[in-house]
Amino acid sequence: MNSHSIFSNIRGDLASGLVVFLIALPLCLGIALASGAPLFSGIVSGVIGGVLVGFLSNSALSVTGPAAGLTAIVLTAITDLGSFDIFLVAVILAGIIQILLGFLRAGSFSNYFPTSVIEGMLAAIGIIIILKQIPHAFGHDVDNEGDFFYIEKSGHSTFDTLIESINYIHTGALIIALLSLAILITWEKVPALKKIKVIPGALVVVVVSILLNEFFIQSGSSLAIITQNHLVNLPSFEEIKNGFALPDFTELTNVKVWIVAVTIAVVASIETLLCIEATDKLDPYKRFTDTNRELKAQGIGNLLSGLLGGLPMTSVVVRSSANINSGGRTKLSTIFHGFLLFTFALSIPFILNKIPLAALAAVLLMVGYKLAKPSVFVHLWNNGYTQFIPFVVTVIAVVRIDLLKGVGIGLAVSIIFILYQNLKIAYSFKKESFHDGDVITIKLAQEVSFLNKAAIKNTLASIPKGSKLIIDASNTKYIDFDVVELIKDFRNVKADDKEIDLTLKGFKEQYDLENTEFKHIKIKDSKEEIK
Repeated sequence: MNSHSIFSNIRGDLASGLVVFLIALPLCLGIALASGAPLFSGIVSGVIGGVLVGFLSNSALSVTGPAAGLTAIVLTAITDLGSFDIFLVAVILAGIIQILLGFLRAGSFSNYFPTSVIEGMLAAIGIIIILKQIPHAFGHDVDNEGDFFYIEKSGHSTFDTLIESINYIHTGALIIALLSLAILITWEKVPALKKIKVIPGALVVVVVSILLNEFFIQSGSSLAIITQNHLVNLPSFEEIKNGFALPDFTELTNVKVWIVAVTIAVVASIETLLCIEATDKLDPYKRFTDTNRELKAQGIGNLLSGLLGGLPMTSVVVRSSANINSGGRTKLSTIFHGFLLFTFALSIPFILNKIPLAALAAVLLMVGYKLAKPSVFVHLWNNGYTQFIPFVVTVIAVVRIDLLKGVGIGLAVSIIFILYQNLKIAYSFKKESFHDGDVITIKLAQEVSFLNKAAIKNTLASIPKGSKLIIDASNTKYIDFDVVELIKDFRNVKADDKEIDLTLKGFKEQYDLENTEFKHIKIKDSKEEIK
């Protein structure tokens, strides 16, 4: 497939863009509501993220929009700054900072995210989606769409709301959710339906759910979903006009504005890089995104979003994974979803407001399952404990705390295992028996750091008296000063005391180890064979 052609998968991309639009619509509104911002600011951010960032980005599959991870920062910032108008200045400045980060090549930071941590983040997001959407599927819509925090605005935990929802099941919503899941599963399992790319299962779910609920309403059934908190709730044109805001540039010199701007720029950039790394991993064509170009695209998007009264944005895993799962293969899908957000939100809000949240919950439950299905855990388990433990720690931390802190904890655990592995590969140890005694060879690795000092020290201390020992540095490019000093101390004292016949092979002159005044020490050139 030509990954550079935006029109190489038109039918699949348009269908995928429609699915992403259906998922993004309630998320944009919910994140704006959770952030204490005007509802339409979420739509503005979603449109710019889809159309502009989608066009400028090098990623074929990532979808940009308002992010759940920024809601706490936005809510606090609006409160501290005193108004949304002033906050928009911070969004503009954050965009400029992100553009600068792109030119400074800060995007290369993403290369240091271990696979186990990225896999853990994806699985955790899948679990969060499932935990958050089950109450919506039950018709218990007390938590905003897009609120992915473990401790919710109500003060309850995610599990509290989940358990509480069992007591508030709306039968009509549950029927719609179960029917929607059945349609989605059937659409994927039946080969004939799966081939109909132009009609995505999510669209069928939305149409059927609207028609079924309309039947409930017209028949006067108690199953009818009529209260707006159980349905998509787009603002009216009057609400949009009254809530529309523009940046207050008189606050440009306000120190608080700059602090908020730096915070948004850093957090949004890290979340974007994490999402890009995750999206590239999910990409069936295994394409790589230019992360420095991505930071520039995100910066331009945030700059324009601030100018037009929108929320700050990042690349978002939920929408990106939905894009991939729905058959999206080029950036046309994310651009199309942005156009749909703009067109439909303004032209047919009265139809979109009939969509039951329970139906959209079913779509998101499928997205969550694909991110956190059991085979992911089995795969990491089979890769060994050095991969599985950082993976599980990341999953638990992201679910229990939040995305950035959870990933940070996962990175810390992963680094511990990397260091542990590094201790084990500092050298190889070989003991061979000959008629005139044992010959012990310690062959040093290409790089030997101070972290390997303890292991080498213990090995040297265990060398038997009267042994023949070869320390071979023929293939070694770097030895830490501490390790060099350790070998010197062994050469100068221990080897002579224990009558060890020591041969040093291949050490460079700068290590100053070629001192042959001790009777048990021989120096061999790296090219000379030791017999």
